[in-house]
Amino acid sequence: MAFISNMRGGINWKHIVLFLALWHTSVVNGQVRYSIPEEMSKGSVVGNIAEDLGIDLKRLRSGRARIVAGDNSPYVELNTDKGTLVVSERIDRELVCKQISPCSFNFEIILENPIQLYEVTVEILDVNDHSPIFPREEIDIEISESALPGAPFLLDRAYDPDVGMNTIQSYILKPTDNLVLKQKNSPNGNNVIEMILQTPLDRESKEELSLILTASDGGTPPKTGQMRIKIKVLDVNDNAPVFSKTTYRASLSENSPVGHVVTTVSASDADKGINGQVLYSLRQLGDSNTGLFAIDEKTGEITVIGQIDFEVAKRFEINTEARDHGGLKNTCVVIIEVTDVNDNTPVISLTSLTNPVPENAPVGTTVAVINVKDSDSGANGQVSCAINKNIPFVIKSSLRNYYTLLTEDTLDREINPEYNITITATDEGSPPLSTTKTINLKISDVNDNRPGFDSAFYTASVDENIPPGVSIFTIRATDADCCQNSRVSYLLEETQVNGAPASSLVSINAETGVIYAVRSFDYEQLRKFQINVRAQDGGSPPLSGNATVEIIIQDQNDNAPQVLYPVQTSGSVVTEIVPRSADIGYLVTKVVAVDVDSGQNAWLSYKLQKAADRALFEVGAQNGEIRTVRQVTDKDAVKQKLTVIVEDNGQPSRSATVTVNVAVADSFPEVLSEFTDFTRDKDYNDNLTFYLVLALAVVSFLFISCLVAIISVKIYRWKQSRVLYHSNLPVIPYYPPHYADTGGAGTLQRVYNYEVCMTTDSRNSDLKCVRPGSQSIISLDSGGTLTLPLPPREKAMFDTDDNQVRSFLNIMYVIKIIFVMI
Repeated sequence: MAFISNMRGGINWKHIVLFLALWHTSVVNGQVRYSIPEEMSKGSVVGNIAEDLGIDLKRLRSGRARIVAGDNSPYVELNTDKGTLVVSERIDRELVCKQISPCSFNFEIILENPIQLYEVTVEILDVNDHSPIFPREEIDIEISESALPGAPFLLDRAYDPDVGMNTIQSYILKPTDNLVLKQKNSPNGNNVIEMILQTPLDRESKEELSLILTASDGGTPPKTGQMRIKIKVLDVNDNAPVFSKTTYRASLSENSPVGHVVTTVSASDADKGINGQVLYSLRQLGDSNTGLFAIDEKTGEITVIGQIDFEVAKRFEINTEARDHGGLKNTCVVIIEVTDVNDNTPVISLTSLTNPVPENAPVGTTVAVINVKDSDSGANGQVSCAINKNIPFVIKSSLRNYYTLLTEDTLDREINPEYNITITATDEGSPPLSTTKTINLKISDVNDNRPGFDSAFYTASVDENIPPGVSIFTIRATDADCCQNSRVSYLLEETQVNGAPASSLVSINAETGVIYAVRSFDYEQLRKFQINVRAQDGGSPPLSGNATVEIIIQDQNDNAPQVLYPVQTSGSVVTEIVPRSADIGYLVTKVVAVDVDSGQNAWLSYKLQKAADRALFEVGAQNGEIRTVRQVTDKDAVKQKLTVIVEDNGQPSRSATVTVNVAVADSFPEVLSEFTDFTRDKDYNDNLTFYLVLALAVVSFLFISCLVAIISVKIYRWKQSRVLYHSNLPVIPYYPPHYADTGGAGTLQRVYNYEVCMTTDSRNSDLKCVRPGSQSIISLDSGGTLTLPLPPREKAMFDTDDNQVRSFLNIMYVIKIIFVMI
């Protein structure tokens, strides 16, 4: 601690010794007291608060120790690094306390977690930094020459704002030829200075006197102030005014209006005439009363002319003077007691505030520490605090004038992101005064909500054959949290679709949730599939939600119809036989086609192309059945070639064509003759003769060894031929068993079997025989030879178009002919 020397001189060691003797420090029940001299320089150490209170420096820093000083905060500050109190601003004791002694100010030091409060009192010791000052540098006094020795003349006391030994200690009057100085104590404890007439004055010898009054304080060195006294000797006025009381007392409420009468003083003078007229005036003792009161110089009525504030001054002491026209004076003291009025509202200060508060804060979390003070006294200064209702907070009194705002219930930012907490402080005055302070408390977000989809299952449609990269569907998820915790990203979970990962089919934009096609889709291979999408927020740890998206592939007309029957090959032409006796509507054959597309893209229609003017046949538009539309005439050609067009119902439509050869004849030789003529225009296959000769040699070799078998076969063939010979049914094509007739679009429901034996053109010397079977298709191979294909069971074993294989089949038919001939 440092002691500040007087501004005009050096260090006063006597004062230092006195100061060290008076200074002490005590810490009792959370209180500490320091004494420091005024005028200490900024940064001077007041005391080691940490050591005096027994607080560890780490506790000071962790508890965010700070001064709660109110109006005294500019004077000292807390150094938490060293644990010391230092002067933050020059302290003028006279400005702080005026003439009140001892002079001190209080403040609190608060620590948090847990909250601890320490009261600190700092006493300011006076330094002799002021000189005595008289109210006027010069006064005029009139003294009658008839004044008797011992007559008193009251003088103005000097004013020194210092206290104790530093205030005024003595007065000296010079010269003292006629007047001497006398000091006496008044009932209120103040010194009264009077000049006492020692020898009578003689106006004729000396009309005016000039004296010097010097006031000295007790400082070292002492400071002095002077006042010049001019005395005018008057003619006889030997009685001074006399007050009815030496001390007047009055009570005054604070905030009394201007003009309010406080009290009335009264003085009388025994003289007659003008010398008996009394005039009243107020004598100033200090600057605290200046501008507050006035007195009527004729009536002695004291009135209020300024603002009376109990919190500024609780008591006034006024010296009142009465003088006559002869210059004689007398004084009295008027003591005015100020009574308190509840005119100050409580003051709410936030000592500590945590804002924002996390929504997962446990119940009982401290949100704010509030300091409430009321400058009034008594019940007017007693304050209670409350907050608005229906909020999850509660306010509790923790220490004197301190309240703690706590959480009373769980918080949820998604329900209430912020609260306006209104703190109301009310005193106990009559009527009570209150003040409010609103705290806008925000609730910070915690990642406690998962992203959610509008639905757990979505359905999206996409056309087949779309190019890769096309947007299929957009999925959206929302998160009730905010900021980073609500930032949703989308992930495609790796699942299997037909043995392939889902990521090979689609992809998803992590930011927008748009699902894109990775490749083109084929409805005929994949009609629909499901993917799982996960929405994940940006919290730590992140939370996620899931949804399933079913993607349905929409069919496009990308496949042409496929003709299943009649089968079109490069080496043979399908031929159907129609008897000339066929009635109208006779079923010739049925064109069977399928389309692997679906819906209307697979709806097929049939029509004939290039029909003659008098067409013999028509095709069913829906079922593909070829029927006769009129009776067969002799003019109709035996050989009819029909071209059927099969179209689907797509946009645009696709089509396929099939050629059907129809033979109009009543007997099989007629058919063979017609088709032999047809084959003459073609190249003859010379290799066929070679195969026939070789077949005859083989048959001759096998004849003897197979005689028994041949006889058995002959009997079996003969029985079958008798059954079929008498059957006049038309030829029926073989249709694969996997395609059933449904709704008129399948295979024929009737089966025709027949056996025909005939000879071919005599020039070739060949005999052909058609064996019974379920297939009645007559075909011409590339060599112009009429052949009948094997039944379905045998054809399955030899399903090929190779010429040598067909030649081999012809040999087998020759063997059959030999069997028949035998």
